[in-house]
Amino acid sequence: MSSIENDRLLDTVVEIAVTAGREILDVYETRDMSIDYKGDGSPLTAADMRSHRVIESSLRQLMPEIPVLSEESSAGTLEERGRWSTFWLVDPLDGTKEFIKGNGEFTVNIALIHDRRPVLGVVHTPVRSLSHYAAQGVGAFRREGVGEPEAVRARALSAAGLVAVASRSHRGGRLRAYLDNVERRLGPVETIAMGSSLKICLVAEGAADIYPRLGPTSEWDTAAAQCVLEVAGGKVLDAEGIALEYNKPDILNPWFFASGISEVDWAGFLVGLE
Repeated sequence: MSSIENDRLLDTVVEIAVTAGREILDVYETRDMSIDYKGDGSPLTAADMRSHRVIESSLRQLMPEIPVLSEESSAGTLEERGRWSTFWLVDPLDGTKEFIKGNGEFTVNIALIHDRRPVLGVVHTPVRSLSHYAAQGVGAFRREGVGEPEAVRARALSAAGLVAVASRSHRGGRLRAYLDNVERRLGPVETIAMGSSLKICLVAEGAADIYPRLGPTSEWDTAAAQCVLEVAGGKVLDAEGIALEYNKPDILNPWFFASGISEVDWAGFLVGLE
């Protein structure tokens, strides 16, 4: 697919995410927090499903030949998924816990995966009318409301100090010990708490240096934001220094480190934690 085709496709997918975001806000603003629970114990709201239906139908209409894998759809059989070289990977509402808490830190995530790698990604934050989006060969951008898109670029480490971003709902002693190890070698670390895939987007736009994720996530949680960060010059690597890949037999991600522009071995600070 050419960069011109990617550019047009990216604009269309941003609009799909924005439309799904409106469905979420319709529920959010009524404060209808009726909650069901899935088999794994994770919460499910009407907003998740309304967003899912909009995205799935829109993507199938846009490119009928491309499969859609959403958190709220059947994953199909492993044999079936194994035949997919290209597919859409969707989290209709990333940060359902933040949605329920009412803090606004939830997103719509849509990624296009090709040969196990994210090549297009959109992360839309409905409450802020904010979109982070990128495609290979096009660039990485941030747009708020109806404003003009701004190109984003991950930053290099600065002597002014290091900023880490951490999950608002999934923190613990392991993360604190990890950041203590970082501080001992690199100096003081300011920590920002944030929900959903916005954490990776903060690194992509140069507002943070590192997001260490030392706990479980699923593929749909990370793919769209990973594309934004990688196109912006950053990295999302596992503990072995390998970029996260998608459509694995197990849809759970390993621990990973989303970082800006540096040669730091962020996995090296795991010593004593595993």
